[in-house]
Amino acid sequence: MHSVLAQDGVHAPLAHWARLRGDAIAIEDGTISLTFAQLHHAVTQAAHALSQAQAPATVFVNDRLSTLHQVVDFLGIVSSGRCAAVCDPDWTAGTREAVHQSFPHQPFDSGLPQPESPFYIGFTSGSTGIPKGFQRHHRSWTESFKVCVDTFAAAAQTRVLAPGRASHSLFLFGMLLGLWTGAGVVVQDRFSAARALDTLRQGRTPCLVAVPSQLVMMLELAARRSLAPIADVALILISGARWMRDRTPELKALFPDAQIVEFYGASETSFMAWMNADEAAPANAVGRPFAGVELDIRRQPGQEAGLIFVRSPMLFMDYVGGQQDATAALRDGDWLSVRDMGYIDPQGYLCLVGRENRMVVTQGKNLFPEEVEAVLTRCDAIDQASVHGVPDPLRGQQVVAILHVTPGTTTEGVLSAFALANWCRTQLENYKVPRSYFICDTWPFTASGKTDHHALGLMLSQHLNSSEGTTSPCLHPLS
Repeated sequence: MHSVLAQDGVHAPLAHWARLRGDAIAIEDGTISLTFAQLHHAVTQAAHALSQAQAPATVFVNDRLSTLHQVVDFLGIVSSGRCAAVCDPDWTAGTREAVHQSFPHQPFDSGLPQPESPFYIGFTSGSTGIPKGFQRHHRSWTESFKVCVDTFAAAAQTRVLAPGRASHSLFLFGMLLGLWTGAGVVVQDRFSAARALDTLRQGRTPCLVAVPSQLVMMLELAARRSLAPIADVALILISGARWMRDRTPELKALFPDAQIVEFYGASETSFMAWMNADEAAPANAVGRPFAGVELDIRRQPGQEAGLIFVRSPMLFMDYVGGQQDATAALRDGDWLSVRDMGYIDPQGYLCLVGRENRMVVTQGKNLFPEEVEAVLTRCDAIDQASVHGVPDPLRGQQVVAILHVTPGTTTEGVLSAFALANWCRTQLENYKVPRSYFICDTWPFTASGKTDHHALGLMLSQHLNSSEGTTSPCLHPLS
């Protein structure tokens, strides 16, 4: 397989598959399907148009297209020797404009893409509120494809169901994996548990790439409908958030023939560690390193856990424009850390204990509380805000806001959870909007005069874990 696909770019095998199995379906979404020959033709045309127009070095994928056509657009940009930027369709107009304006627009005379040429820019949230662009070169993802095939063998070379947005790097990876191996991919414009289950039951997509919340929705729908087990699913790859391992027996019962894999990585690192889903596994374990991945735990004296550094051929290039903030990955020569803290246990498992920064992972996406706090404190009635993630069986973490009301403000009949949520939705993507709100009358500060987020987190934990009927003297739920 590698000898056939050992070409420079993530798009390179398209021409091979168009010649070898041109009539086979490459990509479909339930309404439209393209064969490998048709896909290759469409991509070649798109690349030619960009070259003729002397498009800039970075071209944004048109996120108003269907997912299937976004993939065609993406591959056309990449095939032209340019770099494809994939933004989130939920961005506000202001965020979209700010990001677009941050890229140069002068014409680019591209040559043939090289293994180290940038091909993809994705975006993660930054603590400033402006999404931070991470840049990938071809080799980082072709190496990731090879590692996936080497690790999971034939099952990773089968048709993929990737039922998420192209703006989510996990799903974009799944889509391109199916095209790179020549097996093909099925996509969805909007996730539907019913459609996903129907597709899997047809037996034409033995490989499923999913985030935990999608799997939970599929499990719950299958239970409501008393669906029979689904055979012919060979591999389920789970990432984007921590899998709820207590649901593993249900998942095994629904997909009895599947290897169910949890893997740990990041937008900046690709694959780091993996393990077969096991309800009895240590709670903090995320797996053992993939082949070619080296881990180094850099701890302070006397501490079990430390910053996790990784070295592999799958690491990203850099942040666009050198964007750096407290959430940016740390580099030390060939080593990289995304600021996760952890340790290696006696069984060789990498175990996570938390984040060095305050990042919250919800619905498979990274959220930085500072951005949400800034929006909340722009509300006249709020002068302090502290945003936290609490365990949620569906989202991974649920976003909760603790607030301090501006002194002298009359909130009766004015301030409500509903009103605050609507306020946030005007300026934030939906997944960033807090699901619940608490008022804290006595706001804690650190010695340096900053909000003591740690103390507020403890208050929240104590409140949520208190006995039923017990009210916290510190926090008051906002209805």
